[in-house]
Amino acid sequence: MGRVSGRSCIVTGAAQGIGRAIGEALLAEGADVCFADINGEKVAKVAAHNQHQSDGGGEVTHARVDVTDRASVRTMIAHAVSAFGKLDVMFNNAGVNRPMNFLEVTEENWHFIMGVNGLGCMIGMQEAAHQMIAQGNGGKIINTASIASRQGYDNVAPYCASKFAVVSLTQSGARDLAKHNITVTGFAPGVVATEMWEQVDKDLMEIGAADRPGQAMEEFSSEILRGRVAKPQDIIGTTTFLAAAESDYMTGQIVMIDGGMTLV
Repeated sequence: MGRVSGRSCIVTGAAQGIGRAIGEALLAEGADVCFADINGEKVAKVAAHNQHQSDGGGEVTHARVDVTDRASVRTMIAHAVSAFGKLDVMFNNAGVNRPMNFLEVTEENWHFIMGVNGLGCMIGMQEAAHQMIAQGNGGKIINTASIASRQGYDNVAPYCASKFAVVSLTQSGARDLAKHNITVTGFAPGVVATEMWEQVDKDLMEIGAADRPGQAMEEFSSEILRGRVAKPQDIIGTTTFLAAAESDYMTGQIVMIDGGMTLV
């Protein structure tokens, strides 16, 4: 029996990076997992790979989802419930970043980032909660924040604002949903070697905030007490814990997983 055996989980942003690692770790610990992402073709391949590789006993499905569209989120949840019979754990992990120098941030940049990271998180929380309340057995909602939810950085102001919003939504949701036996928690990664960071590195060079490939990651890494950037595998111990029974008494909290970069 795995740590999350018998639990039905959805992970958004699961076609790559942290989201994929979260889903695969849950699957290995016995959960049924719906891998969801806006890139439907890519997430279908991830699900197919895990369908063949899984030895933890959990079932696998996938869904294309636009987390900014409520109907799309409802369809994703309905698909997972149809496949697994229920929804126990919802990971609102989908996120985007598009660096711009502070004085050059546009409305389009703001709305794009806040839409996915802020509104998308709220919709995911609401729709998951509606399903859990209807089931009557409680549940867990887990949101992906960031070190950028604890302090602002000049080249990614909308991203920081969106992740501050994730912290607020986590606290608000925890207060409101406690009466339904639904806990709401989150985790805040630091610098993680994923495809998103590779793109951020390129974007920072394009706006003149970095001079060479890898510079941004090197500069951020110099502040990490553990002395290196994280890998997705450094995150999944915490995410599986948040999905498991061991964390049932936790709610409204954000767990920092940043190697000691931000001490709060």
